[in-house]
Amino acid sequence: MQVHHFARFVFQKPPGCRRLAMVSQRAVRRVRVFAGIALLACLGIPDLPAQAPDLTQKSLEDLMNIDVTSVSKKEQKTSETAAAVFVISAEDIRRSGALNIPDLLRMVPGLDVAQIDAGKWAISARGFNAQYSNKLLVLIDGRTVYNPEFAGVEWDSQNVPLDSIERIEVVRGPGAAVWGSNAVNGVINIITKSANDTQGGSVTAGGGNAGQGPDSFRYGGKARALGAYRVFAEGFHINSLPALSGGNGQDDWRLVHGGYRIDTTLTARDSLTTEGEVYQGDAGELAYTIVSLQPPENAILTLRDRYCGWNQLARWNRTISPHSETSLQVYFDRWTRSDLTYNVDLNVFDIDFQHHIAWGARQDIVWGLGYRVSSDDVSPTLRLSATPQDSITQLFSSFAQDEITIRPQSLHLTVGARLEHNVYSGFNLEPSARLVWTPNSKNMLWSAVSGADRTPARSDTDIRLNPSALPGGAQTGYLPVLVSYLGNPKIKNEQLTAYEAGYRNAWTSRSSVDLTAFYNRYRDLESYEPQAMSIETNPAPTHLLIPTVFGNGLYGETHGIEVFANWKAASHWTLSPGYALYAAHLHTQTTSLDTTTVPGTQGGSPDHQAQLRSSMSLPWNLQWNAAAYFVNRLPAQSIPSYTRLDSNLNWRAGEHLSIILAGQNLLRDFHPEYNGSDSSVQSGMMRRNAYAKIAWAF
Repeated sequence: MQVHHFARFVFQKPPGCRRLAMVSQRAVRRVRVFAGIALLACLGIPDLPAQAPDLTQKSLEDLMNIDVTSVSKKEQKTSETAAAVFVISAEDIRRSGALNIPDLLRMVPGLDVAQIDAGKWAISARGFNAQYSNKLLVLIDGRTVYNPEFAGVEWDSQNVPLDSIERIEVVRGPGAAVWGSNAVNGVINIITKSANDTQGGSVTAGGGNAGQGPDSFRYGGKARALGAYRVFAEGFHINSLPALSGGNGQDDWRLVHGGYRIDTTLTARDSLTTEGEVYQGDAGELAYTIVSLQPPENAILTLRDRYCGWNQLARWNRTISPHSETSLQVYFDRWTRSDLTYNVDLNVFDIDFQHHIAWGARQDIVWGLGYRVSSDDVSPTLRLSATPQDSITQLFSSFAQDEITIRPQSLHLTVGARLEHNVYSGFNLEPSARLVWTPNSKNMLWSAVSGADRTPARSDTDIRLNPSALPGGAQTGYLPVLVSYLGNPKIKNEQLTAYEAGYRNAWTSRSSVDLTAFYNRYRDLESYEPQAMSIETNPAPTHLLIPTVFGNGLYGETHGIEVFANWKAASHWTLSPGYALYAAHLHTQTTSLDTTTVPGTQGGSPDHQAQLRSSMSLPWNLQWNAAAYFVNRLPAQSIPSYTRLDSNLNWRAGEHLSIILAGQNLLRDFHPEYNGSDSSVQSGMMRRNAYAKIAWAF
């Protein structure tokens, strides 16, 4: 049990959310009604000649050369990238029939995606899956959404409209040399479309047995000196799932959000991107929590988890010469979250400068500097408190990377490192070396050695969690007993040294394969160390304290293989199989008293995952897509293995009108996916889901 895993259900409703919550449900209905009215109004608009490209008509060699930026912070072809990278394109998103980003991520081989309840997920790469997976860095248009308070990502508040996403780049393996700490086991970079590519309007409405929406409205245009712009509004309501323990999970989920993006050409050399978002969510949950210390009482409460926030980002790009370019990015992110048992506010300001320069014919250098300041306020409750109640933390960073051409067109070596300084662990150096050999245009081999750190979060160092109270007996002098998890200001970084090797090929225009093998060595992994009992007077009344303190008492290694392929079985039919093997061997140091984390971690991620995706273009502008996902059992959580089958039929009824009929989890009425002890809520049973969606672009 980790403080940052339980902290979600231990705070109070903040003022900003209090106002938004009053209109939340009404706003969802209004977005839906507005979307329907706008859709009917647009049915009379004549067709225009634009049409999205059909990726089934491209050769697989073309698909192996999609540009990515997440590995080296510069554009590279996937066939030239020395990393395990997978790209979800806009066409993949359209064909998937997915309703949210977590469901999209299921198609990535080696990524473990497990839904906890109607609005919460556990997502990780290469093991260590948890509700707050603290070794996976997630970004949206360069803005990190990894929460520095609880060391993880809250997926229920990361709702980018799917039709505005250009691509999602997923790097399995360390990315710390360019992205910094916490990019330990992977990086997910969600990149939205330029406003220039979303001109005109679109309206989407849908629903099914799982809920209503998402219903959305988007419009893009141009305004002289301002440039191209896009505005959007979206809302949905997801119905409750059955609880794993039986009965109604009381976890229905509502969210409304809106935002904008502006892309401005300032001069022939300068461009400016500004974007922002505001959102408010309201999710039900069943949470086990302490209710009273006198008398000692614990209960499973039906709570409403309310959250809201806004963010603003600006990025200035300047081309100095054909061989030199710079970018300066600044963003501010405001976040607040609460239910009846907790209340947290967080503000983040970040500034990042980057320079990309080609030095001579054989060296391509990227370097940069960054600064981030975070401020928070944790309101004290019986369940959760922090010392001090509010804090300000700063992060200073710099990185440099040099791609050296050893043999033109065939052999490249990339070396780099990132140096950071944070208040918890001081200076951190995270190096990387990557080698690419391309013997010909059809084959590529790569290898890499990297170091990465997971730095402590506020929840590791300063927060106190009281999960339960127990009645005392004669041996305690009839004092009540309080069980507590205490932060450790002296906790160290979790450290990784990763060894990777991979092979890619596109033998023909009809088949390709991507294979990765990895071996990871971890040091100073977080452990839970029981401490001596003591008498405590605060919180009142006087009680016996049973404390557990966070430590660094674990170490070990993981290894595995990830492989996926694409095969054009026919001119309009593509099959994409994938498989991932994962094994963990963790150990407890002789000085550690932790007896639960090793089996819980090793048995909390599947050792086998497999998938098969099919995409077929049919006559009359029909597309049939299907995907089967197999996930092996989680012995530590008593979750049996399961196979998930999703399928959808997409009809383009003209150039701008599309209708989707889709089904998810088609093989069984219900199945569980996650029940880890780290979860802040009672887990649910994923249901069979059928829905329809209609979209009109004008």
